[in-house]
Amino acid sequence: MSNPGDADARVVESVKDLAAYLDSGAKPAAQYSIGTEHEAFGFRAADFTPPAYEGADGIGALLRAVQARDGWAPILDHGNIIGLKGAGGASISLEPGGQFELSGGTLADLHATKAELDAHVARLRAVTPALGLGFAPLGFHPTATRAAMPWMPKGRYKIMRGYMPKVGTRGLDMMLRTCTVQVNLDFTSEADMVAKMRVGAALQPLATALFANSPFYEGKPNGLLSNRANVWTDTDNARSGIPAVIFEDGFGFEAYASWLLDVPMYFVYRDGGYHDVAGASFRDFMAGRLAGLEGERATIGDFADHSTTAFPDVRLKKYIETRGADSGRPEMMLAQSALWTGLFYDAAALAAAQALIKTWRHADILALRADVPVSGINTPFGKGSLRDLAKEVVAIAAQGLKARARGNAAGADESLYLAPLQEIANGAPTQAEHWLARYHGAWNGDITRIFTEAAF
Repeated sequence: MSNPGDADARVVESVKDLAAYLDSGAKPAAQYSIGTEHEAFGFRAADFTPPAYEGADGIGALLRAVQARDGWAPILDHGNIIGLKGAGGASISLEPGGQFELSGGTLADLHATKAELDAHVARLRAVTPALGLGFAPLGFHPTATRAAMPWMPKGRYKIMRGYMPKVGTRGLDMMLRTCTVQVNLDFTSEADMVAKMRVGAALQPLATALFANSPFYEGKPNGLLSNRANVWTDTDNARSGIPAVIFEDGFGFEAYASWLLDVPMYFVYRDGGYHDVAGASFRDFMAGRLAGLEGERATIGDFADHSTTAFPDVRLKKYIETRGADSGRPEMMLAQSALWTGLFYDAAALAAAQALIKTWRHADILALRADVPVSGINTPFGKGSLRDLAKEVVAIAAQGLKARARGNAAGADESLYLAPLQEIANGAPTQAEHWLARYHGAWNGDITRIFTEAAF
């Protein structure tokens, strides 16, 4: 989620302006960077309940503690601290139910990503004990009911809270009870963007299967491996999923911008506040015909905000976000970034991935997406299962990372971060399967054990 105030005030005259804005993100390959965003659920150490925003053990107090420790600048919404800005473009923000999110800086390699993640974990370990809090990165909250989850005081969330139940049955669950991890990567040109968007979208069901980490619902197994992914099947299908436009002839910046214009709006940010325009048309906004804001013209900043309210599994901004994975343990967060970096940032690896998906139909990709929340890495695919596909894809990513030849202090290249995925591809359990085995075995059905075992 974006924080208030994209300052680009240029008025939008046409779809071509929006396409040009997206195109302006193109970079030479030598300037490629990696940005990782990941979320975790807070819990009270005493009873494993989710903390509210208010109070001595609340999320607001946690933000103030981090601010005092690290000197990060506060992000405010009507006087409430709702996030922090750090160095190098990194920030901490809050999802609607208090999920704590690090939006990482733009970093040169995965070794820097690991250092950033290690620093974030150390930050939480330093400040949370005094507050009686812990944080567990899981895809769906394993115990809390929807009613038990708190709401964070961000203006846009109030608008979404009212609108979501009108367009799906699981939107409030998405807001309150899910956590994800995503990686943000660059493109050099429109053609390069198209190739990466298509590879990313086609392989999102595989990513969902590899990173599945939400097999519980309100204290019991839910019959799924990724309940987070299942939630997205009935959240708001006008703005989520794997849009067909990505695979259509002529796809490019203008086609994606046009798709975004047909995604209903949530809000307009003006004068320090959010105006509720949920369900309205951005095309009307561009023409100055937005009800309640007649005569007000849409800006590039408004479009940038609007783009954050579309939730496809792969999202285009001035960079590409891959979004189909459950949050999980730190080494899996790094593996998510490693997978897509390896596939996207080496020309030979990207070409191999393109060849792999060349004959796939959009309908088949959607069918996989529907199946993986239930059967995960064991979902049938071709003559085998997604586990077989994982072996091919992870091998391509490994070659891509080796070709990048970015060594750490010990001389090891970035492919080392793919180790958890290589293990799963070779038969090891996914995170969800691991937790189910713990639930039925050592935990003896005590689901609260997951908080301490999964915690940072």
